[in-house]
Amino acid sequence: MPQLDTSTWFITIISMIMTLFIMFQLKISKYSYPSSPEPKSTATLKQPNPWEKKWTKIYSPLSLPQQ
Repeated sequence: MPQLDTSTWFITIISMIMTLFIMFQLKISKYSYPSSPEPKSTATLKQPNPWEKKWTKIYSPLSLPQQ
């Protein structure tokens, strides 16, 4: 039975790793990231909801008079 020749495995594995690294670098370099990210303002304009215009009361079952 012939012996398996492993002399080319090292260069094959190294070239595959380098190719993957270069491909990922090219893929990542296509994205543009902002140079100085600014936090978004959380103060939004408050719009009144229809249910906020009138007074409502929610009765809890425990606060109702016992029958």
